[in-house]
Amino acid sequence: MGPFSAWHIILIVLVALLLFGPSKLPELGRGFGKMFREFKDATTGNGLASSSDEQPVRKEVNPAEVSQTDKGQVQK
Repeated sequence: MGPFSAWHIILIVLVALLLFGPSKLPELGRGFGKMFREFKDATTGNGLASSSDEQPVRKEVNPAEVSQTDKGQVQK
């Protein structure tokens, strides 16, 4: 199982239970999971900021078209 045996993991879990208590462990686990997931997304570029679906669409606007629509709205 690598450098850690089953006894090492059991000992780590017991120490964590003694330090934090059974009510805090799920919250700590969620926090660590979220932290690792965000780190993985940031390093692989799979985050929301790099998604092409989330990026705003830029459209070039012709000033003549803008002035025509403004005049049309004012006349109404």
